[in-house]
Amino acid sequence: MESKLIRKKFLEFFEGKGHQVVPSAPLVMKNDPTLMFTNAGMNQFKDYFLGNKEAQEKRVTDTQKCLRVSGKHNDLEEVGIDTYHHTMFEMLGNWSFGDYFKKEAIAWAWELLTDVYKLPKDRLYVTVFEGDKADGLEFDREAYDIWKTYIEEERIIKASKEDNFWEMGDHGPCGPCSEIHIDLRTEEQIAQKGGKELVNQDHPQVIEIWNLVFIQYNRMVSGELKSLPEKHVDTGMGFERLAMALQGKMSNYDTDVFQPLIQVLEKASSKKYGQTEQTDIAMRVCADHIRAVAFAVADGQLPSNTGAGYVIRRILRRAVRYGYTFLNFREPFMYTLLEVLSEQFTGVFPELVSQKEFIKKVVHEEEASFLKTLEHGLKRLEHIKENLKESKVIDGKTAFELYDTFGFPLDLTSLIARENGLSVDEQGFEQEMQVQKSRSKHAATVEKGDWIVLQDQEEVEFLGYDQLQSTSQIIKYREVTEKKKKQYQIVLDRTPFYAESGGQVGDSGYLEANGQKIQVIDTKKENDLIVHFVTELPKKLDVAFESVVNERKRLLTQNNHSATHLLHAALKQVLGDHVQQKGSLVNDKLLRFDFSHFSKMTEEEIRRVEQLVNEKIRENIILDEQRNVPIEKAKEQGATALFGEKYGEFVRVITFDPNYSVELCGGTHVQATGVIGLFKIVSEGSVAAGVRRIEAVTAIEAEAYVEKQASLLNDLREVLKHPKDIKKALESLVIERQELAKEVESLHQEQVNKLKTYLKTRVTVLHGRNVLIEKVKLPSAEALKKLSFELKSQYSSFFMVLAADIKGKPQISVVISEELTKEAGLNAGKVVRELAKEIKGGGGGQPFFATAGGKDLEGLQKVVEKADDMVNVELAH
Repeated sequence: MESKLIRKKFLEFFEGKGHQVVPSAPLVMKNDPTLMFTNAGMNQFKDYFLGNKEAQEKRVTDTQKCLRVSGKHNDLEEVGIDTYHHTMFEMLGNWSFGDYFKKEAIAWAWELLTDVYKLPKDRLYVTVFEGDKADGLEFDREAYDIWKTYIEEERIIKASKEDNFWEMGDHGPCGPCSEIHIDLRTEEQIAQKGGKELVNQDHPQVIEIWNLVFIQYNRMVSGELKSLPEKHVDTGMGFERLAMALQGKMSNYDTDVFQPLIQVLEKASSKKYGQTEQTDIAMRVCADHIRAVAFAVADGQLPSNTGAGYVIRRILRRAVRYGYTFLNFREPFMYTLLEVLSEQFTGVFPELVSQKEFIKKVVHEEEASFLKTLEHGLKRLEHIKENLKESKVIDGKTAFELYDTFGFPLDLTSLIARENGLSVDEQGFEQEMQVQKSRSKHAATVEKGDWIVLQDQEEVEFLGYDQLQSTSQIIKYREVTEKKKKQYQIVLDRTPFYAESGGQVGDSGYLEANGQKIQVIDTKKENDLIVHFVTELPKKLDVAFESVVNERKRLLTQNNHSATHLLHAALKQVLGDHVQQKGSLVNDKLLRFDFSHFSKMTEEEIRRVEQLVNEKIRENIILDEQRNVPIEKAKEQGATALFGEKYGEFVRVITFDPNYSVELCGGTHVQATGVIGLFKIVSEGSVAAGVRRIEAVTAIEAEAYVEKQASLLNDLREVLKHPKDIKKALESLVIERQELAKEVESLHQEQVNKLKTYLKTRVTVLHGRNVLIEKVKLPSAEALKKLSFELKSQYSSFFMVLAADIKGKPQISVVISEELTKEAGLNAGKVVRELAKEIKGGGGGQPFFATAGGKDLEGLQKVVEKADDMVNVELAH
């Protein structure tokens, strides 16, 4: 049975049982701060389960796009390694919102599987919840008794909370569940070992295909379970696993869901699927991951460096690395799978078909970007591996270098490390993430060469309002040197690239001809010229080029530019007609808007402006763009002209509702305000006398900002045990911490003073020199340093080694007085490096003072013994 028919039969079956077929919710969650992605079919119905909203239809059915790569449900590490886990998958489901319950759900599930799909009854097993004392939950006797009427009791398995109590996350709707498993092994394998023993044992051919969840509780943040107002049914059947069962395959990847993609990969790589484990895993990863990335982009989540966008980028880069290493793909390849993928989902998920070209461009751009650094990063990893010697751990600083310099997400570095029998210090990586190096910025002198004219042409034709690519020719160019780096500036006869103007940043993209691609890194205006900044000159200058704008950057920039118009009008309504724009910056990340106003905006004013802008976004106002309008006519229409701007006789008028926003503007804009998605002010402050500045984000950046703030607030509430007044609780904690810090500092100093007094009694004289070698316990590295210098100041001709236990971590301090370094030729740095070997660490310093840290606390005693031997030998000379 083809997968399309499998899906069709499911939906038709439940439609025949009085269910309304509903569309899938987006893969990317928009209004739920607890979830980054839709990870289960029930996500879009959560309000129905909680009683917050009444369902218009009591029975529904659907196929839901799901993504499990973050949070509690994270399958990323298993994807490709086994044959049945996926990042993105379809969840076939039927739902009851306070209507039918266990009896009907179980009956219909059995009917569909055995009568419609004709799955063999003797290959099926079911599980029921055995109860849980900690939660005060009893054995699900009701489900057990219902199942007995359909299947032999020996095929009904009582299972624990871990397997048979379904929860969306740490809190939210939940309840006992009943899973249906199928044994797909051969008769010979079944004869050797029964399937019952392999249920829920991660066997690749004894798998769960359907989970019937009986939602009747709400897990509170405190962990408490509360009964829901109504009982609901939430079922989820893995479409890909069902296809495996119905098509008689041993792997999800052998079905027609994945085989068309794998066949493209086979042809492109000239490798056969099923021949070697490494290439099989690589093909499975690529076939799976393109689905996740494509659907995420189609649902509005572009790859980025933050939030959900970073998860998507990680998935794509994981696939690119597998393709590069095991399939020998040296050029972008994932984007080529979009043709087959979109064809597979025609009539099912139209958003993939309608946005195919856009998704291809996004994926291609991401791939190309990562491939530039991937090879160098892999070489760096090989070098790191060779220099680890006995250690099997890649330290956090090195892992961060791979992330920061080569774009390797931590999970990718960890994956490659595991393939080589290594691990990564993930805690150290997180510490490095917090300590970004500050980079000094120096003013650069720019030297511009003369224009070299190839064609005489007075005006450049700008095409960027209507198209993002065109055929162009170079009419002139010049060489530019900036920060001792050579660049070039190019002028084209016609261009889709928008030049920085009116606060909107210039476009980037590329020029391509004869197989050579030239990156356009920026576009600016010089007088009336549109100047393209490139890093190299084309080999041939007199040919036609394909000029292609970075679509992703342009679209995001347009969101923010249109939002400035909505913001300007909102500020006038809220603050008064005196508000005038005094400057702006609009790029693909944020918008910055300066305006005339003489006092700080109140929180209520900021909130009202936000509300007004978002109302206009939700109204989805269609852009009314008028070109070449006589300026007087534009003014008669009420168009806002910006002070300080020079306007010609004819202008361009941008209108979003003639009663709301009409402005003169040469920038690029969205076709309708709804494209902007969401608007969020992130700061408001003063930049000059009478001029205020608002910084805001839209679309993806706004969602990430809100999600982050909501998550942080939830985290704080949990940490503070849910106080009534979170601000007051935090203020109290800060005061308490300050007082405790003073007290701890005093106690530490007292401890150090006592230790110093004791250590003085342990100083011995060896060959006329003062020697102190001791194992000590101290509260901090700073305390060790302070103690070392205080003791050093009290003795001449002094040799000291302190082997310190600092909160369970070993550290060594070596002090050698200046006269002793000269007389005996001793060097504290050399001594400490030798001693550090005993604690599996390293260090260094000056000749008279050096420190080292390590990993082996047990080695401190060996440090003392080795130091004793060293000093006896060195001072005897």
